[in-house]
Amino acid sequence: MSASAAGAGFVSSLQGMRAVAAIGVLTTHVAFQTGMVGTPVLGPVLGRLDLAVAVFFALSGFLLWRPHAEVAHGTPGTRAPGLLRYARHRVIRIWPAYLVVVVVALLLLPDARGDSSTVWLANLTLTQIYVPLTLTAGLTQMWSLAVEVSFYLVLPFAAVAMRRLHGPRARWRTPLVLVVGLLAFAWAPISEMFPLTPGVSAMGWLPGHLPWFVAGVLLAEVVAARDSGRRPTLLVRFGARRGPMAVVAVAAYAAACTPLAGPTGLGAVSAAAFVGKIALGAVLAFALLAPLVLATTRHRLLDSAAMQALGRWSYGIFIWHLVMLSAVFSLFGIVPFDGSMPLVWVLTALLSTGIAAASYGLVEEPARLWLSKREAHRRTDARTSITPETSAARQPTKQTATSAGN
Repeated sequence: MSASAAGAGFVSSLQGMRAVAAIGVLTTHVAFQTGMVGTPVLGPVLGRLDLAVAVFFALSGFLLWRPHAEVAHGTPGTRAPGLLRYARHRVIRIWPAYLVVVVVALLLLPDARGDSSTVWLANLTLTQIYVPLTLTAGLTQMWSLAVEVSFYLVLPFAAVAMRRLHGPRARWRTPLVLVVGLLAFAWAPISEMFPLTPGVSAMGWLPGHLPWFVAGVLLAEVVAARDSGRRPTLLVRFGARRGPMAVVAVAAYAAACTPLAGPTGLGAVSAAAFVGKIALGAVLAFALLAPLVLATTRHRLLDSAAMQALGRWSYGIFIWHLVMLSAVFSLFGIVPFDGSMPLVWVLTALLSTGIAAASYGLVEEPARLWLSKREAHRRTDARTSITPETSAARQPTKQTATSAGN
């Protein structure tokens, strides 16, 4: 979101990978707004760093699906979170810091000031990908967060649908996940045949990006199957090897820098190019994450203190960096699209990291701690509510159940 990769707990290298993805998103936006994406060779490489979003989506797929996979495969001591607890944690994780950014951007950025109530409502509720022309200055990257929230909503239903595939039947979960991922590639051609109102593209909704989440869900299933004691498959043995996975990742990224994945700017994207980008992004995300969750050795760079800190602040970097980029142009008198990427990148990265650290310390962490304390109080209240009288009242029921079981 350290435990070793083999454990069911926190995988610290994934925290470092969050930092890499956040820096990638920041870099590609700086490259675009300084005009660097138009340069030969380097331009497409910088412009295609938007595939960092694929890594974010795969991380969500892995981390949120893993408890369900572990329960299905019979990993000892695991249980899936309840629906209400899951919903509370998702809301607290996303909205408090996000709402601050939205209000600041819509009130202070010159290009966003005066936006309609529709823009406000769509951005505050993360529904801007469904409402025409509501992506606004400083917040255009939030389309991916809207897609992620859609995944949050769908995941519990998917878990219920696969609940019967447990124990010996759990071996069918991985093939089913793969089939769902492959079927999702049909979404782009279908949505292209049935266009919606101008300003809204169904191609970019959750079904279109589902293979990126599936890359993480697939890893969760593979890890759970391995941890349950099953014999490691070829996918596990190959995925744990950093060298081969690095080759796959580089090859996928290089292919994505070609017309196979469509333009790196704001040009129209055909369904074929969209499918190409999604497919290559899924391969890239899987190749980057697989060694981190399947290998048993630590990753020296991603596990470093600096990357762990950036990983904790990565959400703040993601949601704040376009506001900071706008501030850099205004405060330092830099003209957009003039090629001054190194200076703009350094200033934007420093400002974004600083405000992200503040967001983590002042908003994100306090909100998380508040929720943790509230849940702890709820558990304490539940335990103390079992008085001697109620405990005695429950005892015959327990005995009856035991007798019936025998």
